[in-house]
Amino acid sequence: MKLKNSFFYTLRENVKDEDSISSNLLVRAGMIKKSSAGVYMLLPLGYKVIENIEKIIKEEMDNTQAQQLQMPALISEDVYVQSGRRDNFGNSMFSLKDRFNKPFVLGPTHEELFALAAAMKIRSYKDMPFSLYQIQTKFRDEPRPRYGLIRVREFMMKDAYTFDIDEAGLDIAYKKQFDAYVNIFNRLKLDYRIVKADTGVMGGLLSEEFQAVSAIGEDILVLCDSCDYASNLEVSKCINPKVEKEDAKELTMIETPNAKTIEEVTNFLHQDADSFVKTLIYLIDGHPYAIMVRGNREVNETKVRKLLSANDVELAPAAIVEEVTGAAVGFAGPIDIKCPIIMDEEVSMMSNFIAGANKTNYHYINVNTKDFEAAYTADIRQIQENDICPICGGKIHFKHGIEIGNTFKLGTKYSKALNLEYLDANNKLNPVWMGSYGIGLGRCMAAIAEQNNDKDGLIWPLSIAPYKLAIIVISTKDETQMQLAEQIYDHFQAQGIDVLLDDRDERPGVKFKDMDLIGIPYRITIGKKAPEGIIEFKPRRSVNKEELTVEELYQKMSDILKEEI
Repeated sequence: MKLKNSFFYTLRENVKDEDSISSNLLVRAGMIKKSSAGVYMLLPLGYKVIENIEKIIKEEMDNTQAQQLQMPALISEDVYVQSGRRDNFGNSMFSLKDRFNKPFVLGPTHEELFALAAAMKIRSYKDMPFSLYQIQTKFRDEPRPRYGLIRVREFMMKDAYTFDIDEAGLDIAYKKQFDAYVNIFNRLKLDYRIVKADTGVMGGLLSEEFQAVSAIGEDILVLCDSCDYASNLEVSKCINPKVEKEDAKELTMIETPNAKTIEEVTNFLHQDADSFVKTLIYLIDGHPYAIMVRGNREVNETKVRKLLSANDVELAPAAIVEEVTGAAVGFAGPIDIKCPIIMDEEVSMMSNFIAGANKTNYHYINVNTKDFEAAYTADIRQIQENDICPICGGKIHFKHGIEIGNTFKLGTKYSKALNLEYLDANNKLNPVWMGSYGIGLGRCMAAIAEQNNDKDGLIWPLSIAPYKLAIIVISTKDETQMQLAEQIYDHFQAQGIDVLLDDRDERPGVKFKDMDLIGIPYRITIGKKAPEGIIEFKPRRSVNKEELTVEELYQKMSDILKEEI
């Protein structure tokens, strides 16, 4: 591309309404532009980056023998009602009605439609396995769009689906897709981790997430210092340290005036938080439950939801707390509480602990599990840094991650809901086994930008850069310089290599700053030595420059492209 007569602009100042490095740089580089909260234009340079990401994805998907298709974005709401997911999505779905007053939604995901499409082919076990995929726009009404392309309302996604006769077939299909994802993210040069995750509204047997490591990531990755254990915080298993139970002491109620919080009670009694058990009142699918965790622990609501197969888990309002405890908020405890108790496993191993007395301004000391009855005892707490690794016993540490891809073993969840069945060899009807696999293209772009930048701008990996190299002409009025620039430009164009020629009538400093800002991996400068056929070559990631002849340049770029792509 030649810049002089193209759509190209950059911004010198930071953008006020962008809250991440990636979104600020992408806007300043003229790659994206916000049109409304969580909705972005994809401008020519940004579109080329997305095209290059899409090219890598398509190559790897095609290698799995998946076939590409296109589903509609406008979908009858009845489809999601039938699968049981309309209520789960709730307000995150954009909904509308047509002129005949029939309800439609803008598709947030397409499991249901792929199942319906598969039903057109599947009659018997001989019709499987196969896999389908699309690259298409999705819509989710995020309550709080943020971080540019990372949390948006409209986004481009690659979603794939596999169809098999049984779980063994699904396992094979899943492995193919999983390996393809590893290849994709490796080719995108991302620093990422693969973690076990909650299946969420997708449901199914297994979920794994591909998480790009980033300080602005909204997910917390649980990692081990000593082994390759990796999990999302939501589902990470907690291991209880071995402790010996003490002999039970006499249960005693003591006055703790105005000491409601763990900090207030610990200060009042001069005890550490790990001697306390806090009892939190939750509404789970509308019913009150008392949840017990050690004083310095937090409840993991995802674990609670899965324990009870619940849809909604939320802290109860003050009126409910007062109703089940008979006390003001802040004094809840397990003894004589008027709702079922869910106790964390760690609490079951504690002795003579302190807990609320269900009486305003009072707590119990020397509470033991014999003093109350728990309806459930399970791992319901959130893992913390320096906890014990569930695999090797090492120490746990956290990193933040941006979810860029996920893989799901859906099992028969959607096929049963949508009557997607096949006849086996014995003429018996069975539900089809499905897998679902997604990649967010915009998120990949943003994550790469977050991981690849410096004070001067973006630094795109060669595999997805909008242009592999930029040619800067010091003086466009110098005929010799322009002739050499055109010669080099034509050579790389003929080789099918994306090359950018900055032929604008701008100062060299402006051109250098623009090329650094938009992140072109390699820069060629043509100046006074043009009559000798010598150019200056500089990688974006380096401060070093070298002078090369044109032939040396051609050979160098050929070697770089072979090695890096």
